[in-house]
Amino acid sequence: MEPDDLFAKRPDDPLNRLVRQDLDPLSVAELEARIALLEGEIERCRERMKTAVNHRATAESLFKR
Repeated sequence: MEPDDLFAKRPDDPLNRLVRQDLDPLSVAELEARIALLEGEIERCRERMKTAVNHRATAESLFKR
C-alpha cells in the first residue's frame, strides 16, 4: 500500500510529509535515531490496536448475553 493511498484525504498529514522527506542529507546517526523513533511509534500503535481489539471483544461479549 502506498502512502498516497493511506493519506489521500489529508495531504498535510505529518506522516505523509515524513514518508516523503528526502533522507539523503541525514547522517547515519540521524537515520538510526529516526529508525528508533519510528520503531517506538510502531510499538505504540500495536499496543493501541491490542487495546481496541480487547475493548471490542469485551463489548461484544457484554451484548451477547
